[in-house]
Amino acid sequence: MKFLGIIPARYASTRFPGKPLADMRGKPMIQRVYEQVHSSVDRLVVATDDIRIEAAVRAFGGHAVMTSDRHRSGTERCCEACGKTDGRFDAVINIQGDEPFVRPRQIELLKNCFDQPDVHIATLVKPFDADGDFETTLFNPNSPKVVLNKRGEALFFSRSVIPYVRGEKFTSWLSTHTFYKHIGLYAYRTATLEEIVRLPPSPLELAENLEQLRWIEHGYRIKTAVTRDETIGIDTPEDMARAMAFLDAAL
Repeated sequence: MKFLGIIPARYASTRFPGKPLADMRGKPMIQRVYEQVHSSVDRLVVATDDIRIEAAVRAFGGHAVMTSDRHRSGTERCCEACGKTDGRFDAVINIQGDEPFVRPRQIELLKNCFDQPDVHIATLVKPFDADGDFETTLFNPNSPKVVLNKRGEALFFSRSVIPYVRGEKFTSWLSTHTFYKHIGLYAYRTATLEEIVRLPPSPLELAENLEQLRWIEHGYRIKTAVTRDETIGIDTPEDMARAMAFLDAAL
């Protein structure tokens, strides 16, 4: 299979305007994301709606595609960028532009899901640390949870804690059950990507503000792969400070 990697990146972020261009020890964040994954896909492009991001990508030798500023999601932006990218690709991998520490092996996990011909959408999950702080991890609504069936497919995603462990104190839940957090990397067969961007918003999606629930409500199955690697998503300047500390420790 041939895989197209797309990194959606927009400038206008409410909590962190211009974050794709935020400096991370001499490189814009978008460059660090690009360099992490470029060797893991057959083609890699940044999909943006801002000429400043496009210029920055071209300055470090990357490929950028200009897309509409009216997209409601990274999935929609990926679909437009796919249509504007030369070549034929079997699947598209949507790589978050604010995850500068994404690992190549996480991309490989996603790609491996498509060894099964009936897989049309794939994403990653990670077990919560059994020794973690349940208040800041398990009960954090900004860290969506997911429950799986026996085939490793997502049954449901929620900002609430799922499942509820009856008969146990909240403080012991992490040690009595394996909870999974959702890692926001997606892969879709190209034809499937074109289908799901045409779906209307669904009630569960609107309630949770989680796009992937639209796909499930419309009957699509989402295959998951389990990663043990932690990622650091950057949504605010405070997140960037933590990411910089992680980067400095790694250098």
